[in-house]
Parts: sequence; C-alpha cells; structure tokens
Amino acid sequence: MIAAVRGEVMVRRPDHVVIDAGGVGYRLAVSSETLKAVPATGREAFLHAELISREDSLALFGFASEEERDLFGELISVSGIGPKVALAALSGGPARELLRAIAAGDAKRFQAVPGIGKRTSERIIVELREKIAGALEEEVAPVGGAEDARSLARDGLVNLGYAPLEAEQLLDGIDSGDAEELIAAALRKAGTSRSKA
Repeated sequence: MIAAVRGEVMVRRPDHVVIDAGGVGYRLAVSSETLKAVPATGREAFLHAELISREDSLALFGFASEEERDLFGELISVSGIGPKVALAALSGGPARELLRAIAAGDAKRFQAVPGIGKRTSERIIVELREKIAGALEEEVAPVGGAEDARSLARDGLVNLGYAPLEAEQLLDGIDSGDAEELIAAALRKAGTSRSKA
C-alpha cells in the first residue's frame, strides 16, 4: 500500500500530478484544493496517498493533508460515491469546511457536486454526521478556545439557514466551551422565542 509520495513534480494538470519518486513517476489524481498546495514543475512535493484497487485498474489519489485523505475515505464509504465523485466533492473547499458542512447537516453543499444528487447528498449527511462531529470535537476541543468554539457554532448556525447576525444574537449570553453545545443551546433559544411569538 502506498501511503505517501515525496519527489519532484514532473507533471501538474487540473485533475492529476505526476511525481518522480526515486526514478518512478507516480500519477496521482488530486482535488483542486490539493492542487493549490502542489508546487511548480521541477520543485519537490509531498502528498499523502490512497491506492484504490479495482478488478480492472489501480488508481492512486493524492492529498495535501491527512485530514483530506481521511475525508476521502469516509466519502467513498457512502453508498453511491466512487473515488472520482469523492474527489470532485473535495474540490468544493478545504477539508475542514466540508467537515463542518457535514457536522451542520448542510446537504446543499454537496448537491452542487457533479454526480451527487439530492438523495446522495442527504445520505452523506446521515451516514457521516456522527463520525465527523466526533472527529471535529477531538480536534477542536484541545486546541481551540471559547472563541474558536463560538465561531464554529456561528458557522454551523449559518449553514443551518440563519443569517450571520441572527446566529450571533442566538449565541449571545450562552456560555459553553463546546461548539455542538453552543449550537444546541442556540437552537433551543430560537425554538423558545418562536413559541412565544
């Protein structure tokens, strides 16, 4: 199994790169996000990799970060999503943004991807939401302070359809170190204010 490739960039195209590692040219399919991190031809690059074996082919996929590679693995585990569609989904923005979209239940974010319809985008949310939320919590909690959690919560509320100002107002007065708890409390607050209206 090829887990990473380091070497000189020989070819740099919109959908793939070729890296010369020890005299062997590895062709790696990449997302447009990863391509941004690949230097010009002749420079050294390092990519995390995933080898996908099919009955009739071997395909190597390259990723600028482990986070993107892990998300790729999660996406192809969803029924109806193959490697090419997963790569197209990853081209829709930084891996962290896509993780937040899944955690916030933003199915529309994935409907814009060629090859992903309404049902498949909803399946992504249903199948990955819990896994992603856990991963986001683990990574955000130790590093981020209250401000990080608050901005994550604000982004989550905006993804749920609230205007940025409305999201800020809902978060005012809520104290919690965890983005998920902040969102839950804000939604309870929104529900209370609607029932009073």
